[in-house]
Amino acid sequence: MSTYLLPSLPLILLGAVVSWPLGHFVAPWVGWAVFSAGLALQLGFHLHYLARLDRWSRAPTTDPALEALGIWDGVFARIYRHERDLRGQIERRVAQIDTLIAAGQALTDGIVLLDRYDAIGFCNTTAEMQLGLAVATDRGQPIVNLVRQPEFAVFLKAGDYSRPLILRPDGAGERVLAIHVIPFANQQRLLQVKDVTQTDRLDRMRRDFVANVSHELRTPLTVLAGFLETLQEIEVDRDQQQRYLALMAEQSQRMQAIVQDLLTLSSIESAPPPENEQVDMVSLIDKLRRDAEALSAGKHTIVVDTDGRGDLRGSQLELTSALGNLVANAVRYTPADGTIRLSWKATPQGAEFAVDDTGIGIDAKHLPRLTERFYRIDRGRSRDAGGTGLGLAIVKHSLNRHQAQLDITSTPGIGSRFAARFPAARVSGV
Repeated sequence: MSTYLLPSLPLILLGAVVSWPLGHFVAPWVGWAVFSAGLALQLGFHLHYLARLDRWSRAPTTDPALEALGIWDGVFARIYRHERDLRGQIERRVAQIDTLIAAGQALTDGIVLLDRYDAIGFCNTTAEMQLGLAVATDRGQPIVNLVRQPEFAVFLKAGDYSRPLILRPDGAGERVLAIHVIPFANQQRLLQVKDVTQTDRLDRMRRDFVANVSHELRTPLTVLAGFLETLQEIEVDRDQQQRYLALMAEQSQRMQAIVQDLLTLSSIESAPPPENEQVDMVSLIDKLRRDAEALSAGKHTIVVDTDGRGDLRGSQLELTSALGNLVANAVRYTPADGTIRLSWKATPQGAEFAVDDTGIGIDAKHLPRLTERFYRIDRGRSRDAGGTGLGLAIVKHSLNRHQAQLDITSTPGIGSRFAARFPAARVSGV
């Protein structure tokens, strides 16, 4: 306290020096009056700046508004520097928080911060979309009141976060979410929400693929095993033996066809981009016509409709295989005396190769899944026709590699149309 009084001592001594002669030579009361007046001025001076300090403390500013005289100048200067330093620290902390929030918003995964009571403290926009939250209104709300799947509430309450929770929506086509929980200080938790829809779909496709391959190979293997057991245990005449062997050969060829199509599909999926060979479409369509006539054996009318214009750039082998599959399917699934039309139209805007048939047609509900591996409308009819269930999958992948699209339209009882549409960049000579 004495440190603050030291600057005032000279003024007090000056008042005493002035007031003592007045009190001694004039009148004592005069000396005391002058001395008291000096003290009052000193007190008023300090009270003035104390009042300014009080007003400033109610609404602090960083500008040098607290200018003063005497000891108050130093006090105000120190307060100003301290306030400036504190505001600088706050601004830096706010900037750091803003950076963290921006980083959280930039994440492709959803982030939700929960307190010890499962109340939402923060979530990024990704989490808002994934979980249906709105941070502006949902902050402070228990998350179990907003994410209503029962398994989610059970998962949070159980406290075992060694494995993520997989949330599968009730509706088809919605997101599949994997929720990881990371506990940290003061019983808070961080929810990391990953969209695993694509991964889940691929995993499901893998399981279905393995199951379908197993099923497709099990049938011919069962037939082969049965015939072999019969031939080993029962004596049969030569004619019956030949019939059994023919059926066994047929099933072996079927398995070989399945394996060959699987290898073809695998090679297409893993192959580099197709070469830019010049594919003569007139020659290719003529070959497809001859193949169709050979497969039909005179049972169908094969018609070719082309203006002879335009060629394709791509892999000769892949295009022949893909378009040949479309033609072979039309022959297999069109009843005798039906008509199969092969058409080719090329323009500066692109080109289209189409196969039209007068077969039994396909119900509209099956069309979106026709290019799936081993998907069949009628398994028995497909096997009787010699199909492996992979032909259209091979066609789809081959066309995709040529930036082409497969368009399928069909009317039950009238026929089907399979059209491969190629972009202008793949067409030449138009």
